[in-house]
Amino acid sequence: MSVISEKPFPAQKADILPDTGCGVQQKHAAADGDVAFTGSKAVCRVCKHFYRDPKILPCLHTFCAECIRQLEPFSVLGINGKSIFPEESYLRDQHTVTVLCPECDSEVDLPPSGVDALPTDHLALDEVFLESLLKEDCELVCDLCGEGDAESRCELCCANLCEFCCQAHRRQKKTLSHWVERLQDLKARGHVPQVALCRLHPGERLQLFCEQCDTVVCRECASANHWGHQCSPTQEAASRSAEHIRQLAGSMQPHLGRLEEALKWVDDSQHSLQTQVDAVAQEGAQLRQALADTRGAVNFAERLLECGSDVGVLSACMVTVCRLERLAEANGSEPLCVSAADSSSICFLPQESGGQVAGYPVVGVIHAKTVDPSKCVIQGEGHQCGWEGQRGEFTLLCRDTAGETMGRGGDTVLVSIVHKERRTCMVEAKVVDNGDGSYGVSYTPLKPGSYSAWICVKAQHVKGSPFVLTVKRKVRRHRGVFHCCSFCSSGGAKEARCGCGGSMPGGYQGCGHGHLGHPGRAHWSCCGSTVEASECLGGSIETGSARNTIRSVDL
Repeated sequence: MSVISEKPFPAQKADILPDTGCGVQQKHAAADGDVAFTGSKAVCRVCKHFYRDPKILPCLHTFCAECIRQLEPFSVLGINGKSIFPEESYLRDQHTVTVLCPECDSEVDLPPSGVDALPTDHLALDEVFLESLLKEDCELVCDLCGEGDAESRCELCCANLCEFCCQAHRRQKKTLSHWVERLQDLKARGHVPQVALCRLHPGERLQLFCEQCDTVVCRECASANHWGHQCSPTQEAASRSAEHIRQLAGSMQPHLGRLEEALKWVDDSQHSLQTQVDAVAQEGAQLRQALADTRGAVNFAERLLECGSDVGVLSACMVTVCRLERLAEANGSEPLCVSAADSSSICFLPQESGGQVAGYPVVGVIHAKTVDPSKCVIQGEGHQCGWEGQRGEFTLLCRDTAGETMGRGGDTVLVSIVHKERRTCMVEAKVVDNGDGSYGVSYTPLKPGSYSAWICVKAQHVKGSPFVLTVKRKVRRHRGVFHCCSFCSSGGAKEARCGCGGSMPGGYQGCGHGHLGHPGRAHWSCCGSTVEASECLGGSIETGSARNTIRSVDL
């Protein structure tokens, strides 16, 4: 066991600092701030001094025994389990007292027998001795005579000795075999020999471990107070305990990894949220300024039109028009993607199964996936090209930071489609939430040309946005036939008409070879276009039997 003697030390002089509990006495009383080092392992976090009788709480945080006694009870449990009010703290020596750890704020139970029953932190005692030893202005006092400067330390007695007491210690028969080492050697090695002596039997080493009482004892205690108990050597018991602790600590490594990942995710989320807060604040300032500018210009224009004279209107016309046009261009150049419209990534799904708890089915789960706009993708050819007057469609697939499909809807998707040359020409887009992380987007452009399309999630562009949407003019199909002339195609029907506008003598309404209006080559009867694979230029042929006659001719 890694322990150090807790035996009492000799009486202290007035100019000597109190004993810390590890055989350390220092000359020259100093101010409170001079005793301990900030952030040191040898310093109590409550009193900010070197540990005195350090005790380990169940949460594995160490404080001075007296500091623990000064903690206000959080609750006190009586024998029947009922809670006793904290003001009844006079009962704390008779019942289990719960206090809050000053370090981690955990609720910890003190032993019914009091603070002294808590395990002693001998590692803290080692740190106190080492730091006292390493402190340049520290002079240790002999623990036996209390006067001379300590120069050596007895490993077995854990006592600091001056030169005179050290010689006497070596000459005494009882301490003749004790190992004494110079403090300078300990200081250079940075290690303190850890030997434990029994409180009840001074001079007796704690060499046995009582399995039944779970405590270390000396041979005298084993033969008296622990008679009949199973005792084993401390080295053997410590080896078993160390292996158990090692296994438990090893099993906690995966938990450490998961906690670190979770903390990193929280830090990243906090950073992302702070970035969004800053972006929203900046965007808000810009929108407020844009609103003020636009409102001021509109108010001026309305006042000019309502109250201004002809001369006044003409005088201010140029500057007013320039200002309004500039504001119109600035406000219409980019779609407004307001960051404040974003919703929380944590949502409750009331219809989704949550498994079973205690054998009962649970419906409704909390979803905490975060959509990552840079991982969202656009699917479908409808986002690349469209046709005038025809409905176009494409799909937005939302994914999380790991690139996996969100699996649920509810995200704010903003779509804006604006003509690149005509800023006032915008296409209304309809977004349908499919509830599985995908969103259907449909639109119907009324004008051909190139459009700038923006797709934003959480006020951020998705992958590939913005993109150019090319809208082609609608192709009008030919309704007639591609022929040489209506005379030939109609079989000589006089009433047959042709889109080329040509006619023949003799009462023929349609065109013939070489006559007025004939294009001189094959053409479409519906519009007169001479290119077979072309768009219809308009016009029509005569309805009824004449149209049927021309369309039925197979050239």
